[in-house]
Amino acid sequence: MSDTQELLIEHNETKQCFECYVDGLRCSVDYQRIDDVVVIHHTGVPRALEGRGIASKLVRAAFDHARVYRLRVVPRCTYVQAWLRRNPQLQTLVFSPE
Repeated sequence: MSDTQELLIEHNETKQCFECYVDGLRCSVDYQRIDDVVVIHHTGVPRALEGRGIASKLVRAAFDHARVYRLRVVPRCTYVQAWLRRNPQLQTLVFSPE
Protein backbone atom coordinates (compact mmCIF):
# COMPACT_ATOMS: atom_id res chain seq x y z
CA MET A 1 0.00 0.00 0.00
CA SER A 2 1.33 3.42 -0.86
CA ASP A 3 0.90 6.22 1.67
CA THR A 4 -1.67 7.89 -0.58
CA GLN A 5 -3.83 4.79 -1.13
CA GLU A 6 -7.21 4.87 0.61
CA LEU A 7 -7.90 2.28 3.27
CA LEU A 8 -11.00 0.12 3.16
CA ILE A 9 -12.01 0.39 6.81
CA GLU A 10 -14.89 -1.80 7.89
CA HIS A 11 -16.95 -1.61 11.05
CA ASN A 12 -17.32 -5.14 12.38
CA GLU A 13 -20.06 -4.80 14.98
CA THR A 14 -19.96 -8.49 15.87
CA LYS A 15 -16.27 -8.32 16.80
CA GLN A 16 -16.68 -4.74 18.09
CA CYS A 17 -13.90 -3.25 16.04
CA PHE A 18 -12.99 -1.10 13.09
CA GLU A 19 -10.56 -2.97 10.89
CA CYS A 20 -8.70 -3.01 7.63
CA TYR A 21 -6.13 -5.18 5.92
CA VAL A 22 -2.95 -3.75 4.48
CA ASP A 23 -0.48 -5.95 2.65
CA GLY A 24 -2.40 -8.92 4.06
CA LEU A 25 -1.99 -7.74 7.67
CA ARG A 26 -4.89 -6.89 9.98
CA CYS A 27 -5.07 -3.47 11.62
CA SER A 28 -7.79 -2.60 14.09
CA VAL A 29 -9.35 -0.42 16.74
CA ASP A 30 -11.08 -2.63 19.28
CA TYR A 31 -13.87 -1.38 21.50
CA GLN A 32 -16.67 -2.42 23.81
CA ARG A 33 -20.09 -0.83 23.43
CA ILE A 34 -22.04 -0.22 26.62
CA ASP A 35 -25.39 1.47 25.93
CA ASP A 36 -24.48 4.79 24.29
CA VAL A 37 -20.78 4.64 25.25
CA VAL A 38 -17.93 3.19 23.20
CA VAL A 39 -14.90 2.17 25.26
CA ILE A 40 -11.88 2.01 22.95
CA HIS A 41 -9.36 -0.30 24.59
CA HIS A 42 -6.85 -1.19 21.86
CA THR A 43 -5.41 0.09 18.61
CA GLY A 44 -3.29 -2.40 16.73
CA VAL A 45 -1.12 -1.94 13.67
CA PRO A 46 1.63 -4.47 12.91
CA ARG A 47 5.13 -3.08 13.30
CA ALA A 48 5.81 -3.52 9.57
CA LEU A 49 3.02 -1.02 8.81
CA GLU A 50 3.77 1.61 11.44
CA GLY A 51 4.28 5.20 10.34
CA ARG A 52 1.74 5.16 7.51
CA GLY A 53 -1.10 6.86 9.39
CA ILE A 54 -3.21 3.70 9.50
CA ALA A 55 -3.95 3.86 13.24
CA SER A 56 -5.00 7.50 12.90
CA LYS A 57 -7.42 6.67 10.10
CA LEU A 58 -8.91 3.79 12.10
CA VAL A 59 -9.41 5.98 15.16
CA ARG A 60 -10.92 8.71 12.97
CA ALA A 61 -13.41 6.13 11.62
CA ALA A 62 -14.37 5.15 15.18
CA PHE A 63 -14.91 8.79 16.19
CA ASP A 64 -16.86 9.52 13.00
CA HIS A 65 -19.11 6.57 13.83
CA ALA A 66 -19.57 7.86 17.39
CA ARG A 67 -20.49 11.31 16.13
CA VAL A 68 -23.04 10.00 13.59
CA TYR A 69 -24.74 7.74 16.14
CA ARG A 70 -24.47 10.25 19.02
CA LEU A 71 -22.29 7.99 21.12
CA ARG A 72 -19.76 9.00 23.74
CA VAL A 73 -16.21 7.63 23.72
CA VAL A 74 -14.03 6.46 26.61
CA PRO A 75 -10.42 6.42 25.33
CA ARG A 76 -8.70 3.71 27.40
CA CYS A 77 -6.10 3.09 24.70
CA THR A 78 -2.96 5.22 25.12
CA TYR A 79 -2.72 5.73 21.35
CA VAL A 80 -6.25 7.16 21.27
CA GLN A 81 -5.46 9.42 24.22
CA ALA A 82 -2.44 10.82 22.36
CA TRP A 83 -4.47 11.09 19.14
CA LEU A 84 -7.08 13.17 20.96
CA ARG A 85 -4.40 15.63 22.09
CA ARG A 86 -3.64 16.18 18.38
CA ASN A 87 -7.38 16.42 17.55
CA PRO A 88 -8.86 18.47 20.42
CA GLN A 89 -11.97 19.35 18.40
CA LEU A 90 -13.18 15.79 19.05
CA GLN A 91 -12.95 16.07 22.84
CA THR A 92 -16.68 16.85 22.84
CA LEU A 93 -17.32 13.16 22.13
CA VAL A 94 -15.31 11.98 25.12
CA PHE A 95 -17.39 10.63 27.99
CA SER A 96 -16.79 12.43 31.28
CA PRO A 97 -18.84 11.23 34.25
CA GLU A 98 -20.49 14.13 36.05
